[in-house]
Amino acid sequence: MSSFFGVVAKQIKSHPAVSLSHSFYFYGRITSLATMSVLALTRAALKNPDMGSQEQPEPWNQMKPNQQYKLLAVNMDYSKLKEDRPDF
Repeated sequence: MSSFFGVVAKQIKSHPAVSLSHSFYFYGRITSLATMSVLALTRAALKNPDMGSQEQPEPWNQMKPNQQYKLLAVNMDYSKLKEDRPDF
């Protein structure tokens, strides 16, 4: 491994501006992408939750039995279903 670092050191000594600019570019890019992803995840977790617990604590109880709740219902007619579940 020492030969690898020797080659890298030799390249940096012979082309210092190019090597440093590439290093700064890649490290800056990685740092900015990591920062942006952490900020996006934090914002999504704090500002835009999927369920609002204050407004509707149990929204699944407000679904009617003949209301379609799946995205794709194959051979299922929700309007003909009976209401056979208990009310809470």
